[in-house]
Amino acid sequence: MSAQTQNRPLLVLIAGPYMSGTDGDPARIAANRAELERHALPIYERGHLPLIGEWMALPIIHSAGGKEHGDEVFQAYQYPVAHRLIERCDAVLRLPGASRGADMDVARAQELGLKVVYDVNELPLRAA
Repeated sequence: MSAQTQNRPLLVLIAGPYMSGTDGDPARIAANRAELERHALPIYERGHLPLIGEWMALPIIHSAGGKEHGDEVFQAYQYPVAHRLIERCDAVLRLPGASRGADMDVARAQELGLKVVYDVNELPLRAA
C-alpha cells in the first residue's frame, strides 16, 4: 500500500435506524435521518468522507416511481443500493438502535473485511 493510499480519506457509511421503530411515520423517519446525519460532520472533521445510504438510494427510488417510504419500489431498491455502496466504502459506523438494514450493512462490511466502528472516535484521525 502506498503512502498516498494510506493517507487517503476513508469513505465511511453511517448505518443505523432509518425506518426502524417509526411505523412509517414521516416525522419519525425524518428524526432517524437527522440522527444519522448528525454524525456526518464529526466523521468529516476526522478527515474522512461520511455517507448515508439514503443519500444514494432515495434519488434512485424516486426516479423508479417510489412515492413513500416502505412502498414496493422503496423495498426493491433500498437494500440493493446499500449493498452496492458498501462495496465502495472503507468503513462502517454502526449507530445504536434496532435496525435490520444496519445489521445487514455491518454483516456485509464484515464479509468484505471492512472496518466496523461504533463510535466516531474509533476512526483514525487523518492528517490534513
